[in-house]
Amino acid sequence: MESQFGLAHIWTQGDLVIKATAVLLLVMSLASWIVIIIKALDVIKYKKLAIKAADFWHSEDFAAGLTKLGADADNPFRQLALEGREATAHHRNTKAHLHDTLDVSDWVSRCLRNTIDEFSAKLQSGLAVLASVGSTAPFVGLFGTVWGIYHALLSIGSAGQASIDQVAGPVGESLIMTALGLAVAIPAVLGYNALVRGNKFILIKLSSFTHDLHAYFVTGARVSSSGDSNIVVMKKA
Repeated sequence: MESQFGLAHIWTQGDLVIKATAVLLLVMSLASWIVIIIKALDVIKYKKLAIKAADFWHSEDFAAGLTKLGADADNPFRQLALEGREATAHHRNTKAHLHDTLDVSDWVSRCLRNTIDEFSAKLQSGLAVLASVGSTAPFVGLFGTVWGIYHALLSIGSAGQASIDQVAGPVGESLIMTALGLAVAIPAVLGYNALVRGNKFILIKLSSFTHDLHAYFVTGARVSSSGDSNIVVMKKA
């Protein structure tokens, strides 16, 4: 007779623990895929903004540079440019109070660093979900397998002598929970690694842009990327 074992049989014949484990794996899978999709779209968006940010330095003045960065309030490059301008103006207007504590270079550097830290925290949000799912899902599936095998053996033992066919079905069915755990964990781990690489690229571009902004607001010119004494002058707004 053909065996009726499978996922449907696990749900209909499994006890509360097995059903709860299956639901937990489903929730973990949905959560990880939601995070992967949302964060992947963010990475694509910020990569495009990072490439576009290079046009900022090909502007006649600061106002024109802001226009090239666009009006998107979520653009971290625009946020940095505005924060640097505000920090410079604040230091200039309160110079008498800040003169003995921080010079303009330290003040602008601190303000820009705070903006980067806030954006970095936003960029990293959600990755903890993928890390948690990737590390715990296999063990959740293994727990379901162990629990299923235990109850399958109890049922077989209470029925008396059993053939190998009667044992292999329930035990093999329980092993499906381990496979489900791996199926949930693998996309989470791969998605986590891909997002970390994407975030690293964005943060590198952001740090480079911040370095140039710092030089611009302190000296009035952007230091050349070649590392020599040449500067790229851009008028302030």
